[in-house]
This record gives sequence, structure tokens and C-alpha cells, in this order.
Amino acid sequence: MYRRWLIVFAASLLLWSIVCQVNHYLAPYGAYLSVGGLLVTFAALRLNLRNGLTATILIALAVDSLEPVPAVANHLIFGPHLLLFATAHVLIFHLRNRFPREETLFGLGTALLANLAIFPGLSFLYVELAAPPASGTASLRLLADLGWSQLFILIAAPWFFSLQERALELAHVELAEEDNRFY
Repeated sequence: MYRRWLIVFAASLLLWSIVCQVNHYLAPYGAYLSVGGLLVTFAALRLNLRNGLTATILIALAVDSLEPVPAVANHLIFGPHLLLFATAHVLIFHLRNRFPREETLFGLGTALLANLAIFPGLSFLYVELAAPPASGTASLRLLADLGWSQLFILIAAPWFFSLQERALELAHVELAEEDNRFY
């Protein structure tokens, strides 16, 4: 059903627009929030593979459209968010049946772990390969950004999961056993 991925994508787009505004206000302080793990988690835990991956790919493309394109050895790298988000989605999807995936606390932990995996990958592409730092201060800034990002996810994840569940409820879409299927 097309409404599932569309609703999850719309909610993720709402969260991403809020994060973009927060990042706009944090820019003068040299801080940045990265919430890729949170954008991937609900779709990977609660939707079937086709609907969830569709929502994840669309949000990754939306995020990639607003981020600068890193260049490595005079070659542009397109779609780093797409690659990392899709990989995280598939990994979470294939591990989800072993855990209580409907629980908010498990979703929160999954989002934190997914973000902990996505953030270094993006940092490596954007900082280390594209523009190697001249000193060790970049590493401290990346650690600070990761800490603030994890704190933001810790605060926002319960609201975000609830938003997506209620949006699906309002659209009369049930998350039932059929979401355990791969297709």
C-alpha cells in the first residue's frame, strides 16, 4: 500500500526540516546535528522491506539534495546519505525479528546505534576524504557534534515514533503482521 511509505516519508521530511532549522541556528557556533539513524529506524523496524526501503531512499535523496557534494581526488561523490541510510535500513530490517521492535525504548536504542554507525561514515566522506583537517581540532568538533546529535535523538525519538504511528492511524493504515513480509 503506497500510503505507508508516503506517510513515513512525510513525517521524516518534517523531522528533517526541523533539524535543518536547528542546524541553521547552530551554524554560528560551529555545531551540527546529524539524525540519520532516527530517520531510518521507524521504517526499518515497522514497515515491510519494500515500503520501508522506499521511504528511506526518498528521505536519503532529500537529505542528499541539501548537503554539499564532497570531492575526492577531483571526483564528486554523489549520494553518501543514500548509500549509508539504505545500508542501515537493510541491516536493521534483517535483525528486527529478534527483538521487540514495537517498543519505543528499543526503537530509541536502535536509532542511537544506527546514528552511531552513520555519523562516522558521513564524517569520513565529508571531512577526511574531501578536506583533510589541518589539526586535531576537527576530531574534537566531530565528537561534540556526535554527542549533541545523540542527545537530540534521545529527546526527539519518542515524539517522532509517536508522530509516525499517529499519522498512520489517522490515515487508517494498520501496522500488522503483514509488515513482517519482505515484499
